[in-house]
Amino acid sequence: MDSSTVLSQVAEVAARFARERAERQRRRHLERADFHALADAGFLRTGVAREQGGLWSDLQRSTRPISEMLRVIAHADPSVALVASMHPAVLSFWLTLGDAPEPYSAAFAEQKRFVAQTALDGHFWGTITSEPGSGGDVARSRALAEPIAGGYALSGQKHFGSGSGIASYMITTALPQGESEADWFYLNVRDVPWDGSRGVRMISEWDGYGMTATQSHALAFERFPATRMAWPGNLLVVSGVAGAFVSTLFSAVIVGVVETAIAQARELLRKRAGELRAYERIEWVRAENEAWLIGQAFEGMRRAVETKGSAAGLDALRGKECIAELAESLTARLCKVLGGGSCHRGSPFGSYFEDVRALGFLRPPWGLAFDQLFERALSD
Repeated sequence: MDSSTVLSQVAEVAARFARERAERQRRRHLERADFHALADAGFLRTGVAREQGGLWSDLQRSTRPISEMLRVIAHADPSVALVASMHPAVLSFWLTLGDAPEPYSAAFAEQKRFVAQTALDGHFWGTITSEPGSGGDVARSRALAEPIAGGYALSGQKHFGSGSGIASYMITTALPQGESEADWFYLNVRDVPWDGSRGVRMISEWDGYGMTATQSHALAFERFPATRMAWPGNLLVVSGVAGAFVSTLFSAVIVGVVETAIAQARELLRKRAGELRAYERIEWVRAENEAWLIGQAFEGMRRAVETKGSAAGLDALRGKECIAELAESLTARLCKVLGGGSCHRGSPFGSYFEDVRALGFLRPPWGLAFDQLFERALSD
């Protein structure tokens, strides 16, 4: 199964989703059947290396086809697309690091094999790394990982657990007891109740405006079993190597939303083009221009990764933030042109306006992202 085959099959699934778009925009939860359909289409292989039966080759060759799959899913259901994006984003942490040096070589190779096998067995991966007060900086994690027999016990509060209840495994960060720097861990959360009986308690159900149906709940962990990345000390290394890939995947989701919104608005406006006021005509042209810029930024991100690989981090981050700002502006303009009735929950355009706002808060969020852009712009 190659990338083009999987893309075709994912597009068929997304077409079915699109026929239910109005119903899906009213949802406040995820349907497991949607993710079974994506798994059957081969999407889970995006997080598995080719030599193990997956689709992943390397950053240069895998970023475009995987981001294209997510863009297509987002045309139909942005929440499902965003949760799905976490799977290849998370598994890229193992795929981009290469071979570990001694004494971690054997353990890391075995962990890479295990992680890939979970995807081949039909399990989605997700992430629950954000913590209150961290500003989205994973290095500021204060969750505690206490060494125990066979691994670690994680304690602490986490939020923005996108895909909670859908993902079988979730990556997170924590401060290992007795150490001074946080590190990566993963959690087996399959079928774990959220009542605290097994160390996981829901403290806040996701009810955000944008991407309402992502089930990005806030959870509290109390001595919950955790497995540390078998090549320790790679917190910032992983973020740097896989950063361009992750930014491109997140951006692909928002690009898909924008493309659907502008296409639907165009069809509506064609019916009454002669009735538009001068202001509405200007706003529409500005929206079209912003859509074009978003497309250029997205293509620029993918080409940067294809030519620079892991060194494309600055290009991809800049593209992500540009798309985030432009998408918010564009969808607001559509509501202005189409009238006040378009800017409410019952309108698809009200949903699009809220959905695209997610990108600026996805890792790295606004403040941290612009800190990084400023620092790197002057140092490069």
